Amino acid sequence: MFPYEAYFHRPLAEVAADLESYAQLLRKWQVVQNLVSRETLDDVWTRHFADSLQVLRLLRSTDQVFLDIGSGGGFPALPLAIALKGTPAHFTLVEPNGRKVSFLRTVARELGLLVTVEGSRTDQIDSRETPVPDVITSRALASLPQLCAWMAPFFGPETRAILHKGREHVEELAESGTHWIHDVLIDRSDTDPSGVLLTLSNLREKSVR
Repeated sequence: MFPYEAYFHRPLAEVAADLESYAQLLRKWQVVQNLVSRETLDDVWTRHFADSLQVLRLLRSTDQVFLDIGSGGGFPALPLAIALKGTPAHFTLVEPNGRKVSFLRTVARELGLLVTVEGSRTDQIDSRETPVPDVITSRALASLPQLCAWMAPFFGPETRAILHKGREHVEELAESGTHWIHDVLIDRSDTDPSGVLLTLSNLREKSVR
């Protein structure tokens, strides 16, 4: 249930209690707001929590500024914020849907997480007025070329994007290569046999000649 306990910064019991509180809030709000697919709600610990927490194994000790785009029900950012609670790590979640914004803010407030929720689209945020993120995360939001377009304004020299992707990642990498340059590392997902975690760095748009 907790294969990533070695990466937690608090006792396992405290992390588990916060995750359970999150799960309860998720079930409560799911009645009025579609936060996750109904098929996965009963398997939230594996399909959503463990799937999110596997990002921990790819983080560096210096990663403190996180930007999550298209946060939806809060994955992967909120489980990561729970695991890193008590550290300087700060998470900014970007979500345009008003009800989902209310849900994310409720979870952050009730669990005392170092989280800011921006109720807008990524392309409506001025990257010049936000801290340069160490890590950008996104899960089940859009194709890689579109994600690159949304993420590029926020990229600094040391920024990395850690993205959940499915079996289509090979095609998406090829497609993104027509407009974008980036280095990429591919790690197999621990929870999805056909899934991967893509770590992108040095993201920039190709020059048009």
